[in-house]
Amino acid sequence: MAVDNKRGKGLSFTPMGIEDASMRNGRGLSDQWADTVVVRPRTTERHITVHKRLVLGFAISILTLIVVTIIAVLLSVRFEGCTGDASSRAANGTVPKFNHSRDILSNHREDDPAVQPWRQLRLPGSLRPLHYDLKITVFLDNFTFSGEVSMELECLNATKFIVLHADKLEVAKALVYGEHNKKPGAMKVHRHFRYAANQVFVIALHRELKSQRTYKVNITFEAQIENELLGFFRSSYTLHGDRRYLAVTQFSPTHARKAFPCFDEPIYKATFKISLKHESTYLSLSNMPVEASVLDEDGWVTNHFSRTPRMSTYYLAWAVCNFTFKETITDNGITIRLYARPNAIQRGSGDYALHITKRLLRFYEDYFKVKYSLPKLDLLAVPKHPYAAMENWGLSVFVEQKILLDPEVSSISYLMELTMVVVHEICHQWFGDLVTPVWWEDVWLKEGFAHFFEYVGTDFLFPEWNMEKQRFLTDVLHEVMLLDGLASSHPISQEVYQATDIDRVFDWIAYKKGAALIRMLANVMGQSVFQMGLNDFLTTHMYGNAGRDDLWNKFSEAMQKEGKDINIKEVMDRWTLQMGYPVVTIIKNESMDNCITITQEHFIYDIDAKIRNPELHNISFQWQIPLTLAIGNSSHISSESIIWVSNRSESHKISLMDEDTWLLGNINQTGYFRVNYDLQNWRLLIEQLLREPEIISVGNRAGLIDDVFNLARAGYLPQNIPLEIICYLPQEKEFLPWHAASRSLYHLDKLLDRTEEYNIFSDYVLRQVASMYHRLGWPTNAVNGSIVQAAYQTEELRREVIMLACSFGNKHCHRQAVSLISEWISSNKNRIPPNVRDIVYCTGVSLMDEDVWEFIWMKFHSSIAISEKKVLLEALTCSDNTFLLNRLLNLSLSSDLVPDQDVIDVIIHVGRNPHGRHLAWRYFREKWSILNARYGEALFMNSKLINGVTEFLNTEAELNELKDFIQISGGGAAAAFARAVEIVEANVRWHGLFEEQFFQWLRKSPNS
Repeated sequence: MAVDNKRGKGLSFTPMGIEDASMRNGRGLSDQWADTVVVRPRTTERHITVHKRLVLGFAISILTLIVVTIIAVLLSVRFEGCTGDASSRAANGTVPKFNHSRDILSNHREDDPAVQPWRQLRLPGSLRPLHYDLKITVFLDNFTFSGEVSMELECLNATKFIVLHADKLEVAKALVYGEHNKKPGAMKVHRHFRYAANQVFVIALHRELKSQRTYKVNITFEAQIENELLGFFRSSYTLHGDRRYLAVTQFSPTHARKAFPCFDEPIYKATFKISLKHESTYLSLSNMPVEASVLDEDGWVTNHFSRTPRMSTYYLAWAVCNFTFKETITDNGITIRLYARPNAIQRGSGDYALHITKRLLRFYEDYFKVKYSLPKLDLLAVPKHPYAAMENWGLSVFVEQKILLDPEVSSISYLMELTMVVVHEICHQWFGDLVTPVWWEDVWLKEGFAHFFEYVGTDFLFPEWNMEKQRFLTDVLHEVMLLDGLASSHPISQEVYQATDIDRVFDWIAYKKGAALIRMLANVMGQSVFQMGLNDFLTTHMYGNAGRDDLWNKFSEAMQKEGKDINIKEVMDRWTLQMGYPVVTIIKNESMDNCITITQEHFIYDIDAKIRNPELHNISFQWQIPLTLAIGNSSHISSESIIWVSNRSESHKISLMDEDTWLLGNINQTGYFRVNYDLQNWRLLIEQLLREPEIISVGNRAGLIDDVFNLARAGYLPQNIPLEIICYLPQEKEFLPWHAASRSLYHLDKLLDRTEEYNIFSDYVLRQVASMYHRLGWPTNAVNGSIVQAAYQTEELRREVIMLACSFGNKHCHRQAVSLISEWISSNKNRIPPNVRDIVYCTGVSLMDEDVWEFIWMKFHSSIAISEKKVLLEALTCSDNTFLLNRLLNLSLSSDLVPDQDVIDVIIHVGRNPHGRHLAWRYFREKWSILNARYGEALFMNSKLINGVTEFLNTEAELNELKDFIQISGGGAAAAFARAVEIVEANVRWHGLFEEQFFQWLRKSPNS
């Protein structure tokens, strides 16, 4: 940072300590020098006359002025180069040698944004774009493209500088036209240059642009179609043995600047008119339909696309490929097309996604009461993409495995995941595309809503799945509370100052906590009022930008219309502007009849981590909590009541209670907090679960399991309480509580799998699983060989129990998996039920010899079903053979055999294998520079990788290795590494504080 500041100061120097004002417009230096030069003629020879001295002095003055003028011109040229090129060099680590005395003189001017606005972390705001005409020519033979962009700009504040974003673009020409004078060069451009540190391109003019006037800027440029995952990048696939290429964009959050010069911040919405020129053997797509197509004689075609509505740059998109498509048309005349590689379209792999998209457009139009805004919606399935999907307006791009479905080989889990990705992206056509957050600090608004509606929209498609009331709990609420219970967490709304900060807010806190808070608020408001507020919000801000306060105001107005005076902003600011969440403790007050004491405190897994951070330790955390409460006994549970908890400790009167009645808080887990009780209440709840679990709702049974395991992990409860509560599982007939239990048990499994007494734990788990495993059995084949499919909940429960049984070493489960694999190998016909294929493949690879691994590796390469390839690849990571695991790790990164987006999953899954944990951890450290270069700019990827390879490290030695590696790794991914250190510290702490207590109870337990 200090070096960068020096470089910055050095860029506007003037030699010999002369004030730098004359240099800012590149002229006036010779005049200044003339004023300061005093010519003193020599007077040693008295016989020279005054006249001769004057003539000589005048001649010397003229000569001096000529020399000084030449120097001034040279320095002016050098200054122009320094301002641009040296800025780029400074950003790239080259330090020019500048006059340091001049740095001091000019320092007070460097911080003035009017002097050098390109040094600001955000665009200066003096201009805003109204419209872009963008022409792109694509050369897929050498992976380059050229472009010309013509921008119509409105000047808001007078300025001499046009500052916009451009990254890795070679600019050939930049012209500026005045409002009334369209002739090229009408406005004289003094210079233009890149300032790489902020990824901006600057056009400096001789005279100011006037406020409230419009101007046009024309820039021609060219760049590479990178073999990366961001900007305008290339991908490929094989068809009939031929390698085919395509090029597609990924602009979110800050990568449109890699494809064309633009105002690449969400607030700068404009309209766009795109033209794409390419060889006629390809087709091209963009946000809008093609309005004209011109075929050249040389075999090239130019597609001109219709003008877009006002939109942000990061939702712009285009693609050039030789895919085919299927289409459908909605009742409102919207054309929906799914584009994919020809063999996938021919197999019908896109039919399911196309079908549900048509239904979802109608669902969202009815729910939001706002029509879909564009005449078409294209879904594009690409082989390579950094994310599951991207919601570009009118052209949503999906990685193939998140949109292509082969029903014969796809599991219910795969079907569900694919469905939810499509539901998510279609929701963004309203929340994100139509109404866009003002700035990245509120990215959770669009991502939280889309993530919440994954479950609401899927319930619309499959009501029997009951996603929002059940699966949301385990897959969203429980998962994000693990992250948000760390001292290294952050508020869901946090300030973002520059592009490099954006990855801090694009994480599961934004997605999952955002969804959980929206769900909590929807339950407080009621469904109809919630929908009314959403409609008003979308209608008011369509084609524009909005922040969280805009949403809170609309929700408050909707509540007031219903006669409910709740200040939504006041309530929600506590949840969005401070990190973490509370644990609410409910205790029966023994000294007062029918009275309970309710306290709230910040839940955190490692209190020492909070103490070590003075800034965090001094914060007074407090929330306004909508606590729903019910009272029950062995045969009955009351209806819920709501208590708003605002203080650290409160006492409340409730209905009649006796020693056999228990309390249950956070009914159906609609609130974003954990609930703890006194030990006697926990005992009563455990007894109820053992005696008649159905008295407590399925959502609360899952919630009790998740809360109790995490409260014990953090030290709020003794270690035996979670082990006692899962003793009821043999009676549990519903999927959700089993799913909640398995998530917690798998975490313990990774903590304990290298301990001497691990078998005591695994045997205990198997005893809880055994009866349900034998009762449900395995999926069966019908007479004709097809799979007999049970109801969704039954199939998911069966899968969960089989997975637990095989993972913890049930002998029958192992024999069954080996038998199914052996039959497949011998017959070369795969009869393994799709819903358990991942379990069978993984178990078989781990138990059987190297030939089985090679067989799965061969099938991975030969399979054309996208979902099957993913399952086969993950199965290869299950081997006990470290040689094979090392081979897989090396092949994944050093060859094109594994898709780019799957490399990280390979490393993570090897790390989850007890035999591969140290291999993955070592490989990660050795290859960090390569991995960081490839995935560092892609949101989620680095943090996903870092978390995946470190979350199960749990020894003091491994913790020290992690800390040492961070010291020498050269920076980057600071937030992810901080989180990793805290998780590993908590793992080590758990072993030190609780491991003995944990095993002590297991040794004495009658179930062990």
